[in-house]
Amino acid sequence: MTTLQEAYEVQAVACDALGSPFMARLLRLLMTDWPTDTGLAHKCATFTGDIGPSGHSLPLRIAGGLHALRLSGDGELTAVYPPNAVDEDSFATAILNAFHQHDDFLCDWINSAPQTNEIRRSAALMPGAALAAARFGLPICLSELGASGGLNLMWDHFAIETPNWTFGAANPAVTLTPEWHGIEPTSPLPQIAARRGVDLNPLDPTNPDDLHRMTAYLWPDQPFRLDMTRAAAGAVPAPVDKGDAVDWLETRLNAAPEGHLHLIQNTVAWQYFPDTVQARGIDMIHAAGKRATAEHPLAWLQLEADGDPDNQGGAGLTLQIWPTGETINLGRADFHGRWVKWDPKEV
Repeated sequence: MTTLQEAYEVQAVACDALGSPFMARLLRLLMTDWPTDTGLAHKCATFTGDIGPSGHSLPLRIAGGLHALRLSGDGELTAVYPPNAVDEDSFATAILNAFHQHDDFLCDWINSAPQTNEIRRSAALMPGAALAAARFGLPICLSELGASGGLNLMWDHFAIETPNWTFGAANPAVTLTPEWHGIEPTSPLPQIAARRGVDLNPLDPTNPDDLHRMTAYLWPDQPFRLDMTRAAAGAVPAPVDKGDAVDWLETRLNAAPEGHLHLIQNTVAWQYFPDTVQARGIDMIHAAGKRATAEHPLAWLQLEADGDPDNQGGAGLTLQIWPTGETINLGRADFHGRWVKWDPKEV
């Protein structure tokens, strides 16, 4: 079983790779100077299962709580957070003081899984949805599992721009600029006729408190992510229901309209579902796939951690389509959407 210190180290390595030296520094400090005399430490010790980046992501929950305090105006944290540069002793003192001064807040904060709602993941969703929709020529009924604030339900309001081509909305709310590997998407961005998401703890990006929580999970030395999230939050928000993802999906599958492609999507959310919920969800989706027709098709688009079997980095991007039952490995994408390796291959 992974210890908290091991989870900090794994997450620190990931933060380094994802371009956040500040987060790596913070997490490595907590590896060695974890305040064991706090209620937070006791609560963390009671977590079961995988507490690392592929599971409950406990290090990111804790780091998000600290950033929330800083964004709320905690002066001592602000003094040691970017863009300020401080020595290690000053940094450690401010961080450890925050744990003791805000113990109750942090204990409450870590009850919920991280909710970055990283919109740059839409750079992987957009061509995947376009490929699925091109099979049928139908508008999309879009359902997202673990939708957080629903920003990635709005990918038809975004555009992808590379040095050689642009893909997506003509007047985008946000322009995504991933490092693109592979051919240009050839299918047009499809029409979304209806969209809705679900989350155990949905956030409303038009609500200042909810937007605060979303931005707290953005890494402090990457302010451009904050700017993009706020820009996306200014678009018309998508509805996100509060509830269990699979219970909600059962209703959506039964109510999906004829003459539409029902597209289910999830990005770095599936890992937070308990094993029993995952198994039930897979059975439910596959059963719905057996009922699908060319006039009432179903597709499941996922960007999720897969253990990186070929050591390429990032998350696997997969698409399943019914009634054909085919599975297409679309390629891989960075967890924060910095790059996309677009290489569709049918399994």
